[in-house]
Amino acid sequence: MVDGVTTRAQAQVRSGERSGPRRKEEIFAASLELLAEHGYDAFTVEGVAQRSGVNKTTVYRWWPSKSELLRDALLHSGTLAFDLPDTGSLTGDLAELAARVAGLLADPETRAVVEAALVGAVRHPAMRELVIQFLEDRLGRHQPLFARAVERGELPADLDPAVLVDAVAGALWIRLLVRRRPVSEDFTGQLVALLADGIAAARERAGRRRG
Repeated sequence: MVDGVTTRAQAQVRSGERSGPRRKEEIFAASLELLAEHGYDAFTVEGVAQRSGVNKTTVYRWWPSKSELLRDALLHSGTLAFDLPDTGSLTGDLAELAARVAGLLADPETRAVVEAALVGAVRHPAMRELVIQFLEDRLGRHQPLFARAVERGELPADLDPAVLVDAVAGALWIRLLVRRRPVSEDFTGQLVALLADGIAAARERAGRRRG
């Protein structure tokens, strides 16, 4: 600023700072759309630039390869995000977690992204690594849910939360993506009841070890 007047360069910098996150979300959305439409093989950074309307040079400056771009799109796009439940009980949280994952997968566009990612993970080591990174990221985001359950005495401290996450996600993926059947409250209730029985047995075993 010179004598109280903002220079054009300063205005451009500030505009870029404001637009950066918005443009990245547009790039992430375009990336996931193209992954769903064409799969990992045909996915290109050039295609993302064209779809998002962002200059190809800019996209390459932020992400030098398609794997890096897809990694960030999977991890940071709002398309695959939801708030972590906090119902006050582990069974309530698991039921709500299942409902939110089911809600994501019930959306045709989101389901197409997940299907393309899973198919790509089977065929390509690079895509498989991206999916693993995504799952590990989500497990890390879910840790507060399980930490609260341990504090309430609902979950043994030595039980691996990944077992519960994989059980919930796996059941939902098979139900929605393979069987093509909706996830009802009854299905979710049975799933959570089975998990609750297993957790109770794990608590009992942990108690015997301490005793």
